[in-house]
Amino acid sequence: MAIEQSLVLIKPDGVIKQLTGDIISKLSETGLKIIGSKVIQVTSELAEEHYQHLREEKFFDELISYIKGEYHTKSVLALVYQGEDSCRKIRKITGETNPERADPTSIRGKYGRITSAGVFENVVHASENTKEAEREIKLWFRPDELLYTLFPTELKEVKLEKLFWKGE
Repeated sequence: MAIEQSLVLIKPDGVIKQLTGDIISKLSETGLKIIGSKVIQVTSELAEEHYQHLREEKFFDELISYIKGEYHTKSVLALVYQGEDSCRKIRKITGETNPERADPTSIRGKYGRITSAGVFENVVHASENTKEAEREIKLWFRPDELLYTLFPTELKEVKLEKLFWKGE
């Protein structure tokens, strides 16, 4: 088996319900290592790019509002896991996208729900396969935010403004 990386997002409903510790503990059963993590306030651009493959679906606008935190909190915890067969292992533990069809012992089966408005609050996102994982990791993280990178990188000189603590 090859070493893979996979993106996991603990979505706003998981964050507001204070499930991050439980979810990370459950994911630790995979034996994979966390090589990147950060809390993000999701922009419309990031949400739409992440879910680009669902753009034509009738639920697209609700999905964008959901991941941006318009129903709960504006925080998403983004994680990158690394190890053998990471996408498959993580997807097995997270369960099916539809929480009602997910194994009740999976993360989505245990914590997810479908609202009366029909919104899937399934607590987490997990990369479907290695190709999607690469696209998603590159979207959510810069190479210098990860302990290890599997994808080609290059060093570029850039001029930018950065925010510093006052007095530095």
